[in-house]
Amino acid sequence: MSVVPRQTVSFDHQFASELGELAVPWQAEETPDPRLLVLNESLAAELGIEPSWLRSPEGLRLLTGHLVPDGATPVAQAYAGHQFGGYSPRLGDGRALLLGEVDDTAGRRVDIALKGSGRTPFARGGDGLAAVGPMLREYVISEAMHALGVPTTRSLAVVGTGRPVQRETLLPGAVLTRVASSHLRVGTFQYARATGDTDLLRRLADHAISRHHLDAAAAANPYLALFEAVIAGQAQLVARWMLVGFVHGVMNTDNMTISGETIDYGPCAFMEAFDPATVYSSIDTGGRYAYGNQPGVAQWNLARLAEALLPLLHAEEEQAVEVAMGSLGAFSAQFASAWSSGMRAKLGLADSVSAEVVEPLVAELLSLLQDNHVDHTSFYRQLSDAVRGDAEPARSLFVDLAGFDAWAERWLTLDPRAELMDQVNPVYIPRNHLVEEALAAGSDGDLDPMVRLLGAVTDPYRERPGLERYAEPAPTDFGRYRTYCGT
Repeated sequence: MSVVPRQTVSFDHQFASELGELAVPWQAEETPDPRLLVLNESLAAELGIEPSWLRSPEGLRLLTGHLVPDGATPVAQAYAGHQFGGYSPRLGDGRALLLGEVDDTAGRRVDIALKGSGRTPFARGGDGLAAVGPMLREYVISEAMHALGVPTTRSLAVVGTGRPVQRETLLPGAVLTRVASSHLRVGTFQYARATGDTDLLRRLADHAISRHHLDAAAAANPYLALFEAVIAGQAQLVARWMLVGFVHGVMNTDNMTISGETIDYGPCAFMEAFDPATVYSSIDTGGRYAYGNQPGVAQWNLARLAEALLPLLHAEEEQAVEVAMGSLGAFSAQFASAWSSGMRAKLGLADSVSAEVVEPLVAELLSLLQDNHVDHTSFYRQLSDAVRGDAEPARSLFVDLAGFDAWAERWLTLDPRAELMDQVNPVYIPRNHLVEEALAAGSDGDLDPMVRLLGAVTDPYRERPGLERYAEPAPTDFGRYRTYCGT
């Protein structure tokens, strides 16, 4: 007979106590029949939480918000945001709760939050609930992103609630437990600025500095240093998205974190055939958040953060604007540097190869990939075979064989390193058809496809026998892919 160990989970309520004007104390709705669908045991260990306890009835109560640990003050956070370019002054956690903060085993402070835990005062017309499919999507893609080395919020668990959720059809409900460095967003600063309370804005900025950017505290202008740190983090983040072919799908300002982590895996997907105009989200009808638009959108969002921070940057607004624009102008160069460095690695090229050689080589390659509708992930992984003497796997992906041959001949003269390429070019990503297969099965109670997919994408760089279908593009009959927010 196994005995579940007692577990003491010590929470803090730093956000709730320091920034009460941005939080509404709230309680999760009752869960009729909680069932653990998937648990991230390695993440639980990092948090110092015994996985067997999380599987127990008491653990499930924590994962659904009905066990409030010592020190926790569950709150719904307030924030504003530009959604597809239109400003909404009051968004907030309509179906989420921040349980509180914990210190993990490495001493890092993280947020523990729930998604799909019921209506809050910010729910507007929504029901505050979440369906199994979208919560499994966030789990698998956030964990895949973590394995790819992309800064991201993470998923601790998905628990089925036993409560049906009405969408286009009746769907099984679920709650996701999300772990993040924090849930501070550009939209949080927009909300604080809109209150007209400069003291609140300053306290929020001080909170962000203490959580994420401690070096800014010692700067001559700490709030400008905070802004510049967020710029640098987002430049790095979006470059990493682009390098792995990730399309966020809903880059509203309330979905851009101050920590530099990816957040809110709604209508997201990984690009297959390379095309900067790629859009998967059903609600992005104008292509605002297309793959190739993501760097520009990030800079636009950062300009909205600058607007929110103006009272802290300088006493005179005109000079504050000048200071902010001077810093914002660095985004393009920082993104370009991160992108160029990443492309060097993807092509296995040494730092000694000059930019004058690499940049036109990359530009020509991207044109070839787009014109030939080449699968983004497969190409880069198979290209390393060309260094080892077999160009056919990559070559076979092209219709314009002469174009590829001419490009590859020039590239090979630069002595690319196959082992470097294999460290950054994944074999396995969450292929869209496999994600949909896993979500459909999971919604019907069969979690085996989800488990197998997780096994592939959480170890993405190591090719393994038996996982060939997880490395292949969607079959031709999969059709045009569309993703949905799940709300």
